[in-house]
Amino acid sequence: MKVYVVVLDGFGVGEAPDAKEYGDEGSNSFINTDNLKKFDIPNLTKMGLYSIDGIEKYNGDVIGTYGKLQELSKGKDTTTGHYEIAGIILEKPYPVYNKGIPADLLEKIEKEIGKEVIAYPSISGTEVIKIEGQRHLKTKKPILYTSDDSVIQMACHTDIYSLEELYAMCEKMRAILVGKYEVGRVIARPFATNENGDFYRLPYRRDYALNPPKKSNLEVMQENGIKTLGIGKIGSIFNDVGIDENLPAKNNQQSFEQLMVSADMDFDGFVFANFIDTDMLYGHRNDVDGYRKCVEEFDRNLPRFLAKMKDDDILIITGDHGNDPTTPSVSHSREYTPFLCYGKNVKANNNIGIQKGFNFISEFALEYLGAKKDKKISKLILEK
Repeated sequence: MKVYVVVLDGFGVGEAPDAKEYGDEGSNSFINTDNLKKFDIPNLTKMGLYSIDGIEKYNGDVIGTYGKLQELSKGKDTTTGHYEIAGIILEKPYPVYNKGIPADLLEKIEKEIGKEVIAYPSISGTEVIKIEGQRHLKTKKPILYTSDDSVIQMACHTDIYSLEELYAMCEKMRAILVGKYEVGRVIARPFATNENGDFYRLPYRRDYALNPPKKSNLEVMQENGIKTLGIGKIGSIFNDVGIDENLPAKNNQQSFEQLMVSADMDFDGFVFANFIDTDMLYGHRNDVDGYRKCVEEFDRNLPRFLAKMKDDDILIITGDHGNDPTTPSVSHSREYTPFLCYGKNVKANNNIGIQKGFNFISEFALEYLGAKKDKKISKLILEK
């Protein structure tokens, strides 16, 4: 018996009631993209994606339970969204420096690492090394840049700084990023030069995360003898707290293959998978066609996984925030996320409407996996 939670990163289904506070009025990652050219996603359609309240573009049978979730935490970043799925509601978001690192913090970082840096606001990691790679080689200044998540990233060429030197600088940064500067993650991003003279990122990224601020439902599962397995960046988001094992994946295809691996693993428990490409590769770059094709590829793969599910397994597909590729913004968007739930024990054609809190997911998992006696959520979702 397993509960699989698949997070399509940056996949929202309409502006949240408080979207105006975040500058995200009109955002709808799914439908705004669909309106430009309809998604070819027959499997997600049958799971209820087009049947969600406010979308309602499909009148056929739905094979499971569907609805949408409203975030309770403050923020719209990866850490906040995943924390809430796991049961942690943040009243105060981690700082996000998408407009640039404050001057006083920059000075503090340079003093700590003993070097001047090249600093950038929110930008793609591949783009920033293309723009600043040569200056970095000439000046030996590490490149610091940010994103829409609560992160500060450091990029260094391995001809200038070894991996060990890059990691050491990131460790020093992590140590001083506390209090009001306590970002969720510091990320080391080494890069090199290929035979054509172009810069490219190396696969030696290292994340320096925080422990979650409170006990999550993942830890409650562990306390009740339930195994927890992460896929992709789940382990780094939680700093491995509450995660028994994490299967690495750097893109959606790898995440899907690891999901297939997890189905063959002999344990009962909770599988938490992140599919990053919708957000990292397409949402942040306003690549509408790429975003659509990415979701369509996931949909094409889905039947392979459904065929592997056992009779008592549950699959939940959701998001962690929005990232509407159709709007002028390249930032995350404050949106509802989908709740698509399938399994042999799950009610079909069952619309549960809007549920408050992404933690609805892990609370249900606790009930289903036997760690919680109260079956309030299960009554909404499961056949008797």
